[in-house]
Amino acid sequence: MPMKPLARREFLAASAALLAIHPVEAAPDTKSLEAVLDKARDYLKMHQKADGSFAPPQVGEPGIAALTAAALIRSGRSAADPTVAKALKYLETSIKPDGGVYNRGLANYTTSLAVMAFHEANADRKYDSAIAAAAKFLRTLQYGDGGDVDEKDAKFGGTGYDKKGARGGPDLSNTHFFLEALAASGASKADPAFQRALSFLSRSQNLPGEFNDLDYAKKAGDEDKGGFVYNVAAANDPKSDKRSATGGLRSEGGMTYSGLKSFLYAGVSKDDPRVKAAIGWIRRHYTLKENPGLGQAGLYYYYHVFAKAMHALGEDPFVDAKGVKHDWREELFDTLKEKQKADGSWANDNKAFAENLPELATAFAVLALSYCKA
Repeated sequence: MPMKPLARREFLAASAALLAIHPVEAAPDTKSLEAVLDKARDYLKMHQKADGSFAPPQVGEPGIAALTAAALIRSGRSAADPTVAKALKYLETSIKPDGGVYNRGLANYTTSLAVMAFHEANADRKYDSAIAAAAKFLRTLQYGDGGDVDEKDAKFGGTGYDKKGARGGPDLSNTHFFLEALAASGASKADPAFQRALSFLSRSQNLPGEFNDLDYAKKAGDEDKGGFVYNVAAANDPKSDKRSATGGLRSEGGMTYSGLKSFLYAGVSKDDPRVKAAIGWIRRHYTLKENPGLGQAGLYYYYHVFAKAMHALGEDPFVDAKGVKHDWREELFDTLKEKQKADGSWANDNKAFAENLPELATAFAVLALSYCKA
């Protein structure tokens, strides 16, 4: 059953206790970080539309408005900040009678992001009812809710971009946003939706054995073991560009950080073999130069899930497979500072996943930077 949404302060305290977040050993200089953030905030303010949105509906609104509002609040702005307030108002006008927050499709994706924004802005509990209604709606989108698929079905526990059957099947990216939204709504790790999602998460990991008996995982090479894949259905498509040289599916950086974060949010122990395997893959592929497995595609998405997962893991500094210690906050900040454009924005030269849109890439970058704070 849906739980009463937690106030932001309560949620942060509970998350810290649950995830055993360690003290930060290194973080960017506050003045330098604020200078980069101020340029980004000014850019977003200048490019916000009159209705509070940032981009055309067909490329993810109200999702980009939600990402931006959450990023700005996490980075230090209040819900009363003019840019944030306009974005939140736009999100409120996008709430549907069923509780979802969407315009043209993408119901799961944009509603999940809206819950995160409402949660960040909920210091006075203004958004309790909106969060509860959205969480109730999101639950109806999960495969396995209502018995629509059997537990042995690879779709079980996952969510896709939209309502069931509306746009493809479930994938790990949408499922991790779904789980983050449920956590923000107050759902506990014992919640049935989290438990169902664990099945999907496990089947999305290149780790054959007790938790994943799908054929693609059995074909995983050493390069891919422990990492996560975007969509297990790609294993049935011989022409898919997701296939690996060994006949399985290629592990990807953004998906592996998403999977690790989701396991931690769901209360899976760091001693669990799935978590250990994911961390092992990350140790072998630690980088901020690219999104492992995809190169430059989805790079800013990668930066934001990298930050969230590292923050949840709480290993400071993070030690890679070669024994090199990484002050990941400093490294992430330095990387994003170098990539920031003169007008304060970020944009990916690679057009995949619409990251060539400065509004989207900048929202992801600011959200990633918010985790770099001491």
